[in-house]
Amino acid sequence: MSDRAASRGWGKCGRLCKCEAIMVAFKGIWTQPFWKAVTAEFMAMLIFVLLSLGSTINWGGAEKPLPVDMVLISLCFGLSIATMVQCIGHISGGHINPAVTIAMVCTRKISLAKSFFYIVAQCLGAIAGAGILYLVTPRKLVGSLGVTQVHSELSAGHGLVVELIITFQLVFTIFASCDSKRSDVTGSVALAIGLSVAIGHLFAIGYTGASMNPARSFGPAVIMGKWENHWIYWVGPIIGAVLAGTLYEYVYCPDDEVKRRFKEAFNKTNQPSKGKYIEVEDTRSHIETDDLLLKPGIVHVIDLERGDDKKGRDPTNEVLSSV
Repeated sequence: MSDRAASRGWGKCGRLCKCEAIMVAFKGIWTQPFWKAVTAEFMAMLIFVLLSLGSTINWGGAEKPLPVDMVLISLCFGLSIATMVQCIGHISGGHINPAVTIAMVCTRKISLAKSFFYIVAQCLGAIAGAGILYLVTPRKLVGSLGVTQVHSELSAGHGLVVELIITFQLVFTIFASCDSKRSDVTGSVALAIGLSVAIGHLFAIGYTGASMNPARSFGPAVIMGKWENHWIYWVGPIIGAVLAGTLYEYVYCPDDEVKRRFKEAFNKTNQPSKGKYIEVEDTRSHIETDDLLLKPGIVHVIDLERGDDKKGRDPTNEVLSSV
């Protein structure tokens, strides 16, 4: 084993030692900007959960409960998240949602190590926000503290589907609004995201409580100790977020690098066997044959050049590969 390999942490087996592998995996997190981003996610989640769950408190009490104001709750959640995204978007990216963070990992926008710290900070911020709300709210008015619950007439499977759908539309909105390749987005990105959250609540409060955010459900569940069907508020949003992120990033609006990789993969698996089908503009006045008169237009030609003669040709000029 060379001294150079030893200095990099390679052992006799030719693999990185555990310490070196951990340092490589967590490269870049031991910086001030990183911890600013993590603490910003914690703070934003704390404020978001505190303010948003506060809108669910029924101030009529158990004796004279007031009707649930779905518009009030929806606007409070939507405007709260829009405000927080506006505040910390330039610091941490403004995820404020573990499902969004996981979608960013799957689309390779942030590292796995960074996502771990983000999710921990988000969950701790949600617990802190729900805890503060519990402390400042009169005991007889606390109720369920905004714990998300599936409607009694619905099964856990129904709740899972609803959470998947509303999180899908939220994350798709996030990717579309934050797409650097677009030049037509002239409004407020934060407001677009907030409106997406509000729409999800207007639709799904009656179904599942409209979580769309695992940490938002996790915080009050920890404080109140209510865990019924809690798993759907992790599985549903995560699946919906990953589907939305991957569909937008790799299917609907892939960047040039993704297109290039797909093209290379396609060319490797679909090598032409006998040539190329191309269209050639016919500039001649006419072509006479024994039984046919071809007028000017498009002439269909099979390009039979192969081997070294094809090297150096721009592949974008080839219209359609033969099968």
